[in-house]
Amino acid sequence: MSGRVRVLHVITRLELGGAQGNTLHTVATLDRETFEPGLAWGPGDRLDARARALGDVALFEIPSLRREPRPPADFAALTALRRTIRAWRPAIVHTHSSKAGILGRAAARLEGVPAVVHTVHGFGFTPLQPAPVRAVFLALERVASRWTDAFVVVAAAHRELGASLGVLDPARTRVIRSGIDLAAFRNASGGLGLRERLGVPAAAPLVVQVGNLKPQKAPLDFVRVAASVARTVPDARFLVAGDGPLRGRAERLAARLGVADRVLLPGWIEDVPAVLDAADVAVLTSRHEGLPRAVVEALAAGVPVVATAVDGTPEVVRHGINGLLAVPGDVEGLARAVARLLGDPELRHRMAAAAPEGLEAFDIDRMVREQEALYRWILESSS
Repeated sequence: MSGRVRVLHVITRLELGGAQGNTLHTVATLDRETFEPGLAWGPGDRLDARARALGDVALFEIPSLRREPRPPADFAALTALRRTIRAWRPAIVHTHSSKAGILGRAAARLEGVPAVVHTVHGFGFTPLQPAPVRAVFLALERVASRWTDAFVVVAAAHRELGASLGVLDPARTRVIRSGIDLAAFRNASGGLGLRERLGVPAAAPLVVQVGNLKPQKAPLDFVRVAASVARTVPDARFLVAGDGPLRGRAERLAARLGVADRVLLPGWIEDVPAVLDAADVAVLTSRHEGLPRAVVEALAAGVPVVATAVDGTPEVVRHGINGLLAVPGDVEGLARAVARLLGDPELRHRMAAAAPEGLEAFDIDRMVREQEALYRWILESSS
């Protein structure tokens, strides 16, 4: 390689989330002696300011790039991405998320970009979609896979599923874990102060879920779990650190089930280490996932996890060792697991001690170094 290699990352939105945070960290910390990073995204979310503060990253805001399928806007976004690629001339285009993955790979193909990488943080076709919608997304992913030189998956389960559905080639796929700042979570603090601000008694058991209030995360299931657990652990409190379109429904459901005074919905809390320092049990009620960073963060903080056994989650939550797993949608199964941990301090402490073990692959800087190694391999293979 001669000169710095331009790498353009393309992501649909910069809302709060693991894929978004990791993409920002990647472009911020790529080896500047070898790589020159760029970032293209659809503006309008909480992390836009972080992107605009990246002083030495080429930034390209694409207002027409939106998550919802809208053919006129999608065509405008494709045109804008092509224009961006043509002007900036990256050697590698690295796409993230379903919409940006399809449009970004199409633009790269049309503009003759030498190498194209796509990261599967979670597939765009999901169990919650109507069958015809899922079929369209699946077909689009199969087409886009032909324009992809290398795939990155955050969970081994996605490599197997993607191969079985024909949306990725396992021979060109690497597992690179979604990284976190392990030290920040292993040394988590601030829990007592957070409890005081939220009005949670110091001795009250606290069950937390970190994530957005969207159908994927099934926050209404979390409220139902809270109502079930409250019948046997009446002093427990339940916190959702996140926000989203289902917040109003979650609040109404909590009131209807008689737990509005125990289910806390304060919106986003950006100090996630403090949330986990305050927690006794972390829960994730998701119906589908990539490999949820919230679970890894909880384990790194030494908090046992109760989660649904979806996608990559069982790759880190080891049932009976550092947490407990249940079938997606099994509210009573999740509630029994939470109540079991709250009612058995010895089991909870044993799982908490095991929780941080084996997480080295999730170090956020290791994630960036592994992406750099992939870029070098692609460029050397094509030379």
